[in-house]
Amino acid sequence: MKTNYKIQGTPNSPVLMFSNSLGATMEMWDELVPYLLPYFRVLQYDTRGHGQSESTKGPYSIEQLGNDVIDLLNELNIDKVHFCGLSMGGLIGQWLGINHPERLNKLIISNTDSRIGTVESWNERIKTITENGMTSIVEGTMEKWFTDGFRKNNTSRVAEMTTMFLANKPAGYAACCAAIGAADFREVVKTIPLETLIITGDEDVVTNVAAAQKIQEEIPGAKMKVFHARHLPSTELPFDYAETLINFIVGEFTFDRGMHVRRTVLGSEHVDRANGNKNKFNTDFQEFISHYAWGEIWTRPGLSKHHRSLITLSMLIPLNRKAEFKMHVKAAFNNGVSAAEIKEVILQSGIYCGLPAANDAMHSAEEVFQENNIKL
Repeated sequence: MKTNYKIQGTPNSPVLMFSNSLGATMEMWDELVPYLLPYFRVLQYDTRGHGQSESTKGPYSIEQLGNDVIDLLNELNIDKVHFCGLSMGGLIGQWLGINHPERLNKLIISNTDSRIGTVESWNERIKTITENGMTSIVEGTMEKWFTDGFRKNNTSRVAEMTTMFLANKPAGYAACCAAIGAADFREVVKTIPLETLIITGDEDVVTNVAAAQKIQEEIPGAKMKVFHARHLPSTELPFDYAETLINFIVGEFTFDRGMHVRRTVLGSEHVDRANGNKNKFNTDFQEFISHYAWGEIWTRPGLSKHHRSLITLSMLIPLNRKAEFKMHVKAAFNNGVSAAEIKEVILQSGIYCGLPAANDAMHSAEEVFQENNIKL
């Protein structure tokens, strides 16, 4: 089965994977991505029968859709991910948590239930779209997805989501409706052993707060977050939704976030060594670095970590800080920077910072390449 996907972010960051609502494509998450990239590689994909993924003959099952996730992870050689699924994606997340918890780190199931609707109600929807097309339910869907205020004040975004919904092939949509109608995890959701967050909206009439509370009671230690939203809080409140994910996976405090990013850039071995060398004299300085440099600046969404690495190298060259420069040359590879890009930075610095500084930088970079067996 051909699955359409995109993955963004630096190679040394943990993967956060998103699974879509029925009727939506992977673009439904795009507004969140800039806030998340300082912390994660973000993996988005189109569910079978949606977007650019293959639309095979239905009906589908949640097991089938869950196995599509496992197949994609295997194809990408990704061992484990943090997984966030909304609505139908939340059912897929539950199936993965029950059947393949070894492939997940933390689980977020959003605006979902362990049993959504009835077989009869889903069969009725299948009949409606089969006979009358996607336009027959688009207005009602937008009303269920978004609050009245959001639809009134964000007409362009609602128009984009409407276009996304209407682009669905009725056969693929119907096959996923059948999968949702047949899914029932009420007796087994309690077996999920993962650290889990349940998200919902206080105006969600599809999967309401009571449903989220029930799942929270079933999954040991599960947490819950309720937004003022309907069925798609990720679209109504993208910044707040992203912050909730970061808080749950990384931590709420700036220091914790800084340590997370510091590890993804410099590597855990380096950070552990620095922490192991802490003493009464340098502890405050080490914590200062983690809090302000890594927690306040490197986490900002305005520049990618890739660009921040290039900028850092270019500034260290004229300062002639060899140890720091070498550390950030090595770190640059964790941020997806290539040896060719590092060479261009050094050449550029030769013009604007002087040849002696660029010459030292060139030798230092080559030392890092040799020490770390980096092939040019």
